Amino acid sequence: MRIPETSTVVGDPSLSASPEVATAGSSDPAAPLVVLLHGRGSSERDIIALADQLPPDAAYAAVRAPIAEGGGYAWFANRGIGRPVAESLAAGMAWFRTWLDAVAPDGRPVVLVGFSGGAAFAGGLVLADPQRFSGAAILYGTLPFDAGVPVTPARLAGVPVFVAQGDQDRVIPPELLARTWQYLLTDSAAPAYARRDPGGHHISPRTLGELGGWIHERLSFLGRPGAAVRTASSVHWAQLPEGHLPVRAGQRPAVSWTIPQEQLSDNAPLDLQERLFSQIRSLAGVSSSQSAISVPGARGFMVTPPLGAPADAFLVRSAGEFAHQHPTRDGSLHLALPPELVADAVAKGWAVSHPLAGIRLARGMVMVYGPRDENELRVVAALVATSHAYAMGGIADAS
Repeated sequence: MRIPETSTVVGDPSLSASPEVATAGSSDPAAPLVVLLHGRGSSERDIIALADQLPPDAAYAAVRAPIAEGGGYAWFANRGIGRPVAESLAAGMAWFRTWLDAVAPDGRPVVLVGFSGGAAFAGGLVLADPQRFSGAAILYGTLPFDAGVPVTPARLAGVPVFVAQGDQDRVIPPELLARTWQYLLTDSAAPAYARRDPGGHHISPRTLGELGGWIHERLSFLGRPGAAVRTASSVHWAQLPEGHLPVRAGQRPAVSWTIPQEQLSDNAPLDLQERLFSQIRSLAGVSSSQSAISVPGARGFMVTPPLGAPADAFLVRSAGEFAHQHPTRDGSLHLALPPELVADAVAKGWAVSHPLAGIRLARGMVMVYGPRDENELRVVAALVATSHAYAMGGIADAS
């Protein structure tokens, strides 16, 4: 679907007039709210049309403040899209939050969907206040880097993100697209579901279809008890010396952005993979067989779930699978961590979130990179032991 290709204009918070809002979908004031944010040259009436192809059980709103072109949320011209002035971004976000708080009080799930310049605004909102939003879609746009919002490691832990880009996009500067892709898929700690389209700066039918499925599954997941992840005031790793996770040395390995999620470089030596397998297999009550969820050859680690064990402690609860080790060409692991520990594991370079964590899989599902040496073997074994303790009911779910 083509939507005009430039930037959102959001109003000045000092305005007293009512914003322009187009709505669709559910009229239930308690229904999850999906906010659609368009680009300049488009309008809220244009982008609200997307709601016809998105899940019908959500409420949709496309909103624009009552302000003339060029005011409020200002942009520097740059190859068809601009970089937001920090002051204007802050003003626009303040206005938006005032509007949002009136229509979606605390407790009502809110998902942001932004296209082009609207993607930058959506990104600014979720980076400024991750706990306020249940997810965000960044479509054919860039995050507002260098505009006064935090772009720090693990900033979006527990906040699922859908990111789509066109490989022939000539509107967004390629360096900004690359920086957005890299941050969202790695350092942000967001469970990031990603798509690259063989086209330009427009929403493809396939991306729109997958976006609809992603929204549906995220909203369904939010209906489960305790589905939100709250920021932990402190982090303690009981399986590590002094409860502290060290920083992993070097650069992160390359990881596939498609599913199945795989480690593509800097893989663990085979002898360390086997030693790690033996250590995990020796944990109390653990058996091993072909994973119930992973690729052929992946070795699953299973326990009998104790009464009251949290569902989020398992990759496949019905099988008791709390972790698995990928085949030797890969050597990484998937495991379920307590959600409050995920941000620390990602920020310190040991893991990356699974794209479907909090969508259809456990909120704390991460890929842990395979160990490269003796020190890393000890740390990775401790991460798996933490997952095992969680599955066995030894770690309280703080959220």
